[in-house]
Amino acid sequence: MVANVNDVSFNEEVVNAGKPVLVDFWAEWCMPCKMLSPVIEEVAKSLNGQVEIVKVNIDENPQSASQLGITSIPTLVLFNDGKLVSKIVGFQPKEQIEDAIKGALNL
Repeated sequence: MVANVNDVSFNEEVVNAGKPVLVDFWAEWCMPCKMLSPVIEEVAKSLNGQVEIVKVNIDENPQSASQLGITSIPTLVLFNDGKLVSKIVGFQPKEQIEDAIKGALNL
């Protein structure tokens, strides 16, 4: 349900997606990132296709994170119509993530 995106496919799969996309910037060594992973899966199920959710491993794909000024992980970045509309830094519970997405997209 949550796909992986890399530096090469980032523009195509996120910026030019044609629908809202939530990007989870993470790393394998990051414990809060590991805690957030099942929460992101729950958010994906809950929003049921209203928002596409993808993950970017910053160790394997540093360019995307660098271009967006990601300095701390986990960071969730919400894109709509190719534009960054919201950023959430650090672990957050499912309800707060959903509320932020719904608020930013007027869902």
